Amino acid sequence: MIVQRLAFELTDTNREWLVERPLAIAGYVLAALILRFVLHRFIDRMTKPRHQSSKPGLLRPFQERAPKGLPGVLVNERRTQRAETIGSVLKSGVSVVLLVWCVLQILGTLGLNVAPFIASAGIVGVALGFGAQNLVRDFISGMFMLLEDQYGVGDVVDLGDAVGTVESVGLRVTTVRDISGTLWYCRNGEILRVGNMSQGYAVAVVDAPIAHAANVHRACEVALRAALETVERDDLARDVLEPPEMLGVNSVTPESVTLRITVRTRAGKQWAVQRAIARAVLEAFDDNSIDAPLPALLASSRAD
Repeated sequence: MIVQRLAFELTDTNREWLVERPLAIAGYVLAALILRFVLHRFIDRMTKPRHQSSKPGLLRPFQERAPKGLPGVLVNERRTQRAETIGSVLKSGVSVVLLVWCVLQILGTLGLNVAPFIASAGIVGVALGFGAQNLVRDFISGMFMLLEDQYGVGDVVDLGDAVGTVESVGLRVTTVRDISGTLWYCRNGEILRVGNMSQGYAVAVVDAPIAHAANVHRACEVALRAALETVERDDLARDVLEPPEMLGVNSVTPESVTLRITVRTRAGKQWAVQRAIARAVLEAFDDNSIDAPLPALLASSRAD
């Protein structure tokens, strides 16, 4: 009887370790893989727009600040990159959570106490947090920049040390191409302020210097008339939101008197409008014999 009872218990133990527990472990692994596949597919579907010009479903709850004047190709590229970046973070988070859950369940199935492992993981996490705090700060800042849509691909931004056009936006690094062609890699955690020149509207500012001896009132009339005629051109009319405004004398220096004209334009178009108006104003000054500061200074020096 004792031998039969021992054999029976030994058989139950073997069955538990060779059949039941391996099946339970396989079930947890299979469940984790299925959940990961389903959730990743769901995230992929949310990051892809239903139509070419529509917004991905993942971005609908979030605010979007894409400028109206930005070409459709750049807007779609900006949305796609933003959705894919957020989606990659979500998929990584899902994978980590499922992996931790699966490991803890397997350890519990093997009869191990998981409490010490959880405590050790917390200590390791704190240590890694202190050691990689700059990296964590970059990731957190990148997430907020993406969620708040502070800037995107195609925007002209001022990030402090780098000023130019945004080429890519990632969780850790933003790349900006400046006017000379240099590509700047800016860590998101180091970006303290963002000046976006491609959102909403912009203002073209034109400063026109004249000589002290020139008639200021007449110069203002000539400059404003030249600006009004310039913004009516076919290549500029669609970019101008309001007629030019003559602000008058902006500054007076020993060398010149500076007049200022402002024009509200579409975002990103202020520089083209500014150059066109500045050229037209200078030509109008020449046609109407309004002296520039340099000829007046030269004439004065020759008289002396």
